[in-house]
Amino acid sequence: MYVASSRPSKTDFRKRLPGTVFALGTVSLLTDVSAEMITAFLPVYLLFTLNLGYAQFGLLDGIYTGATAVLRLVGGSVSDKFRKPKAVAAAGYGLSAATKVFFPLVGASPFGIGALMAADRAGKGIRTAPRDAMISLATPEDRLGAAFGVHRSMDTFGALLGPLITFLLLIQIGTVPGPIFAVSAAFAVIGLIVLIAFVRDTPADKKPKGPRPSFRAGLNLLTDRQFRRTTISAGMLGLATVSDAFVYVLVQKATNIPLGWLPLLPLGTAVVFLAAAAPLGKLSDRVGRWRMFLTGHALLLGVYALLFIPEGGMGVAIAALLLHGLFYAATDGVLSAKVSETAPESLRASGLSVVQTGQALGRLVSSVAFGLLLQFSSFGTSITVALAALTVTLIAAAHLGGSEEQRLSLSREKRS
Repeated sequence: MYVASSRPSKTDFRKRLPGTVFALGTVSLLTDVSAEMITAFLPVYLLFTLNLGYAQFGLLDGIYTGATAVLRLVGGSVSDKFRKPKAVAAAGYGLSAATKVFFPLVGASPFGIGALMAADRAGKGIRTAPRDAMISLATPEDRLGAAFGVHRSMDTFGALLGPLITFLLLIQIGTVPGPIFAVSAAFAVIGLIVLIAFVRDTPADKKPKGPRPSFRAGLNLLTDRQFRRTTISAGMLGLATVSDAFVYVLVQKATNIPLGWLPLLPLGTAVVFLAAAAPLGKLSDRVGRWRMFLTGHALLLGVYALLFIPEGGMGVAIAALLLHGLFYAATDGVLSAKVSETAPESLRASGLSVVQTGQALGRLVSSVAFGLLLQFSSFGTSITVALAALTVTLIAAAHLGGSEEQRLSLSREKRS
């Protein structure tokens, strides 16, 4: 009987995770520098330079968040059918990189900005499921949480650098968009080059287990009870989650910290996410991935509650960003690991894309609805509605997934 060492070395840890995880982590790191530069810049640019209303900002943010939805299904289905996840992922990364070149050309046009934001997120939609499928197919099932945790940690290091680079550029040049978009495009192109040169594709001669891939076969995964409950719960929780852009705007307004600090707020989330993603991913392999996913959303409730503290200042802002980072560490990669338990190998990208599509559609509706709510009601009312909606949805999701998690746990115990 093999007895694992209680304190594995870093070398042992790398041996237990495939190189695909680290190669794709590097691609995501570079791409997230590019994406988060734009994410950090847009609230300042749209709300305070172009003076858009909250409703317009919510619509654009909803496009940015939810434009991935349908194309996630397409990317997952094509990846499984032709067994070319790397090629599909490269197409998505390439589309996102191309949009950064055109951002300076649309100027202050909300329509042009919205179209490019949609194209950028469409690229994300195409690439996400094939990328996650490559990670899951290369990793043993009992290490999925750890693998996705490591990948998300590397991804988040890029998310940390992106806002910092934007902040430094804003100090030097002000809110001039051209240089910010140009630097963002450079990082995106480098990430695409790393993907093409260093990421190994799934071997074409290795036939994956499961039914023959097709678009319909991917949707038919919803007939499986566990998969259906996971998809519904993820979609409902996405609907009840306030988007990151609004969270940072709300934290700035609630705490009255200087407006110039707004582009730096994503750094707080990123630092915590970076530190906690791998440990919480590894922990989810032991305590249950669905339990960890729900715990993360419970932490998000804490973020909303902190916004009620009047004149909280920097202390409340730090606490909110700490909980926000832990929320992502406990949910982002953990959900992909959870879905990978259920979706067969031949439909792995399709299964991931179905769940991610439901979540993206929920977040699209959430951004638009919350923007309208904030536009036409008070700050306190908006936060109260968000807090109540997430509480009710979290209870419903716990009820949907709780019995299934317990059944799977008992099944693992019997096998062991």
